[in-house]
Amino acid sequence: MGKQKILTDWFHRAPDAGGVQRIEAYFSGHGYDLHRHDTYAIGRTLAGVQSFQYRGGWRHSQPGVTMVLHPDEVHDGEAGTEDGFQYRMMYIEPALIQQMLGGQPLPFIKTGLSADPRLLAATQALLRSLDNPLDPLEEQDALFDLAQAMNAVSGVTPHRQRFDYQAAERAREFIHSALDRTLTLDELAAHSGRDRWSLSRDFRLLFGTSPYRYLSMRRLDLVRSLLIQGQSLTNAALIAGFSDQSHMTRQFGKTYGLSPARWLSMHRR
Repeated sequence: MGKQKILTDWFHRAPDAGGVQRIEAYFSGHGYDLHRHDTYAIGRTLAGVQSFQYRGGWRHSQPGVTMVLHPDEVHDGEAGTEDGFQYRMMYIEPALIQQMLGGQPLPFIKTGLSADPRLLAATQALLRSLDNPLDPLEEQDALFDLAQAMNAVSGVTPHRQRFDYQAAERAREFIHSALDRTLTLDELAAHSGRDRWSLSRDFRLLFGTSPYRYLSMRRLDLVRSLLIQGQSLTNAALIAGFSDQSHMTRQFGKTYGLSPARWLSMHRR
C-alpha cells in the first residue's frame, strides 16, 4: 500500500520557553502570504520542497539545508511540488542572540539558506521532535552554540560602529512594561538615556527591527496567547493594546501571512 498523501494543512506549536518559539507544520500548497516578523526564523524542511520569496528571489528549501531568515525580511511560503511540504521552525528573539554575542551587529545569512554543516549541527537539538520539551540547560547550551555558528557562517565582516547596547536594552525592557498604552520615541529615549535618533538606529542594528515594530510584535504575541486561552478576537485585540479588532487583524495578517481565524483553526492543541 502506498503512502497516503496528507491533504489537510496543520501546524503544531511547542510551549514557548526562554525567548524561543518552535513549530512544526505541513502545507499542501499555498502556505503564507508575504509577511515579516521581528525574530530570526531558523529551521529545516523535513519533506518536500519549501519555496519562498526572499530578498528579491525565489528560494527552494529541501531536507539537509538550514533556513536562516533575518528579522524583518519579507518572505512567503508555498509547496514547490504537488506533494506539499513539512518543516520545523524556531523563532528566536534577536535580544537573546545579543545576550550571547555581547552586543554586536546581528549575524546575516544573505540567501536565507545554508548547507554549512556547522549550522546543521547547531540546530539539531533545538529542532528535534516538539513532543518532548528540552532540558533547560541543554536548550541554553544549544542556543549559545547556534549563535556562535550563525556568527561564523554569516560571512559578513561587521563594520566597526558606535552603538550603546545598554541604552537599547533599557528601551527594549521598557517597551515590555507598556504594551497596553501609547509610547513615543521621546519617552523611550528618556528611559534609555540616549537621544531618540541614535536610539532608533541602535535598536535596529542590535535587535533587527524598529522600536515600533518591536512593540507591535509583542502585542501580537499577547494576542496569540489570549486566543489559545479562549478569548474572542475583539477581547484579545483590546487587552493587547490595539485600537480595535480590525486594526489587530490587519497587523496579524501582515506579520504572519495568515488571518487570526485561520491561524487559530490550524492550531493543534
